[in-house]
Amino acid sequence: MNHLKQILSQSLRLGINHQTKSLMVGFLQIPNIPYAQNLFDLIPTPTVFLYNKLIQAYASQNQPYKCLSLYSRMCLQNCQPNELSFTFLFPACTLLPSPLHGQIIHARLVKSGFAVDCFASTALLDMYAKLRMLEWARRVFDEMSVRNLPTWNAMLSGYSRSGDMKGSLELFESMQERNVVSWTAMISGYSQNGQYREALDMFLRMEKEKRVKPNEVTIASVLPACANLGALEVGERIERYARAHGLFQNLYVSNCVLEMYARCGKIEVARRVFDEIGKRRNLCSWNSMITGLAVHGKCNDALELYDKMLQEEANAPDDVTFVGLLLACTHGGMVGRGQELFKSMEKEYGIAPKLEHYGCMVDLLGRAGRLQEAYDFIKTMPMKPDSAVWGALLGACSFHNNVELAEKAAEFLFQLEPWNPGNHVILSNIYASAGRWDGVARLRIVMKGCQITKAAGYSLIEEGGKMHKFIVEDKSHPRCDEIYAVLDQVLTMMKVKDLSTDFESELDELSIMELS
Repeated sequence: MNHLKQILSQSLRLGINHQTKSLMVGFLQIPNIPYAQNLFDLIPTPTVFLYNKLIQAYASQNQPYKCLSLYSRMCLQNCQPNELSFTFLFPACTLLPSPLHGQIIHARLVKSGFAVDCFASTALLDMYAKLRMLEWARRVFDEMSVRNLPTWNAMLSGYSRSGDMKGSLELFESMQERNVVSWTAMISGYSQNGQYREALDMFLRMEKEKRVKPNEVTIASVLPACANLGALEVGERIERYARAHGLFQNLYVSNCVLEMYARCGKIEVARRVFDEIGKRRNLCSWNSMITGLAVHGKCNDALELYDKMLQEEANAPDDVTFVGLLLACTHGGMVGRGQELFKSMEKEYGIAPKLEHYGCMVDLLGRAGRLQEAYDFIKTMPMKPDSAVWGALLGACSFHNNVELAEKAAEFLFQLEPWNPGNHVILSNIYASAGRWDGVARLRIVMKGCQITKAAGYSLIEEGGKMHKFIVEDKSHPRCDEIYAVLDQVLTMMKVKDLSTDFESELDELSIMELS
């Protein structure tokens, strides 16, 4: 850097020359953009090469307005952009709040005759995809006479990012060539859209084809699916792969492994992973561990870890941290501590509570039997309560058999979720517990009249690295005969065990009677 500055001083004394232009490129490689910009400003007629270099540098630093300013200056100086200019300008336009600038540059691309360039058009397609303008992106894709693999991947990612997994799958199946980016786009798309089983199936399919090896992004995309499905066996295998290929050192991968173990009930293993991450930990690591401990009833451990985080970390807690902390207080019945933490959010950290935090507080008060206080708390909320908030109150009313407040909570839930039969069922059970059979009958009539039916419950189990779904008396599985045969054996063994236990109890009673 100092050597470059010395050469710069000499160049400024001797005047602009070829060495000055080389210096500018050198400063951009460091990168030291301000020095490069100063040099650029001294050049009377910069070439398109130098314009491209500086636009590329600003784009890499997420400074889109600098890129547009340089583009405008280029046009005013009659320096015609080439196809490479557009590959840097379009990514910069994705960072702008409006698509207008990108569309103007799109028009210039067409007029310049560079729309036939595969790389420039791929950058254009990717811009529209990232701006969620999927129809525009597809139009560019369909008009391209030559498409390379990045073109297909950009379109694929656009569908996935927009949540159109049907369109994404159709495009994926039509691809003649796929790489790890293609597979990862599908896996992450399914995972981010809550289609966890499809995400895991896609990953297993990729493994089966054996032509593509997952990278750290693939691993970080599929592990959340394992976590949400409880696919521990597959998750453990993925962790072994990540460690063997040096991917565990990636913090995103490490955090996903931690989250996977915490969600799958292996909280001790999750804690070991958390400790192993060590000084690499970020706020996401702390949040995952705090929430994991809270959900598993280790409430004091969660709060102690929070105190440790405040001592060790420069980063302040965020809204996710407080969700975990309030969950810990809820499961531990620590109403006072929960109220203190809730107040500290805005007072100490400037974090405005969200619906999730209000829902946690209602749950905290409700579980403690302070139902009226929970209802009054809802009434003071600065935003409209959602179904989670009213659902928390209804659940607490069910536990404490409070019919009056249950009816109020259910009234709001029926408006917010008219399609959800669960709310009717919970209120019906509350009526039944209170002996209010007229209420039970009325709800049944309402459900029948509105054609509200309770969806069949199902279970997911993991076996042989695959997830299997079952509903009540399900016979769709190809090995259902074997499954039911084993189930019958288990039931028989349970009955025998119960009979032997009852027989031993009767013998004990007879012995006591004889002794007395």
